[in-house]
Amino acid sequence: MTSRPPVPISPEALPPPEEFAVEGHRVACDGGGVLGHPLVYLEFGAQAFVDCGYCDRRFRRGVNGGAPYHDPSPRPVDHH
Repeated sequence: MTSRPPVPISPEALPPPEEFAVEGHRVACDGGGVLGHPLVYLEFGAQAFVDCGYCDRRFRRGVNGGAPYHDPSPRPVDHH
């Protein structure tokens, strides 16, 4: 039996990432729902957006529109 090389997937074939509008310089992500992932904190730095490495959610800073986002972090914002 011979193995076939993997078929490349074009970026156009993939669905766009789930996108959220947030404020501040840091966002927490747990993937949402029952089958989420470990809670991670993502820093924007100088970028206008940051992507979660686990679930590919995209967080845009200071942009109106996008889905409303509920921060899963159990701590108050002033303690981040």
